[in-house]
Amino acid sequence: MNMPKSRITPKLGSIDELLKLSEKSNHEAEPLSLKGDIQSIPVNKIRFFKDHPFHLYEGERLADMVDSISANGILVPVIIRRIEPDETGHEYEMLSGHNRMNAALLIGLELLPSIIKEKLSNEEALLYVVETNVLQRSFSEMLPSEKAKVLSLRHSEMFSQGKRNDIIDELKKLEDPQYNKENETSAPMGQRPTSRDKVAEEYGLSKNSVSRLLRIDKLIPELKQRVDAADLPLRCAVHLSYLTEDEQNIIEQAMADNGVKVDMKKSELLQSHSGKLSADQANKILSGEATRKPRGKTPQPPFKLKHKVYAKYFSSQSKASEVEEIIDRALEMYFAHQQQYTSAQNKSEDTIHEPEF
Repeated sequence: MNMPKSRITPKLGSIDELLKLSEKSNHEAEPLSLKGDIQSIPVNKIRFFKDHPFHLYEGERLADMVDSISANGILVPVIIRRIEPDETGHEYEMLSGHNRMNAALLIGLELLPSIIKEKLSNEEALLYVVETNVLQRSFSEMLPSEKAKVLSLRHSEMFSQGKRNDIIDELKKLEDPQYNKENETSAPMGQRPTSRDKVAEEYGLSKNSVSRLLRIDKLIPELKQRVDAADLPLRCAVHLSYLTEDEQNIIEQAMADNGVKVDMKKSELLQSHSGKLSADQANKILSGEATRKPRGKTPQPPFKLKHKVYAKYFSSQSKASEVEEIIDRALEMYFAHQQQYTSAQNKSEDTIHEPEF
């Protein structure tokens, strides 16, 4: 799609002046080149980052941002990347500024002051998304799935400490135009972490906690949501992370349809079936049927012949095998006689009640 030509504005003294000018131009529908890399882009041309791993502000925090933008405008430009136009007409994807855009949509702003990144890889784009959230929020306040995404990126092969430092510097300069890297007082981040020990040390976690959170990032989005909502215990979720994506979808469907919960015993059993778990098997495990012990028949207590009856028919010298044989034959004769007697009684009753014609 051919975009209209940008209109160059006069040189401005500060970003504040620049962004105030952009607010005055919000009625215009076309992108407006303001200064250098900063342009005013229609909100409806920007989509949220695909599979955005962080939750947007809600409640009071969102309300405060809406009030601030309503009163002062967007003081810090968002960072977006150019994409191939998608089926909904989006031409850009948000990297840094999801909450600002969400607040702008609620207010009804048409344009966002934006810095456009060209030809970013998906991995580089994700670095912007993650580092923006790490800078704006405390790691300890993040939800489990958000922590998992941060740690997964830091532990991945594509991680570049140098690239990360450049992105952090860029984000800090946007927040504070007076920011100077040489005057930065925070401790250096060090070299690229090559082990979980270094990642754990940076975020104040134990190695086991890092290992568990790295597994959480292997879950499908629906199960991550259950972990964040404390509907799925973290350790149980770790077991489920070893299942294939299709198997995880089976688990999610069963939990949604039947309202079943997953405990340690069930999650361990589910993990043991990784790669060969069927829907029927998953339902049996989650319902508890697979681990329920079948009820056995209650054994009948052994029959004991009273001594006075035994002495009436047998002597003390009688062998047990002989006694058992005699009793068996006697019972056989008794029940045969009873059957003959019952048959005779039935025939007699039929004769008596036979109708007369």
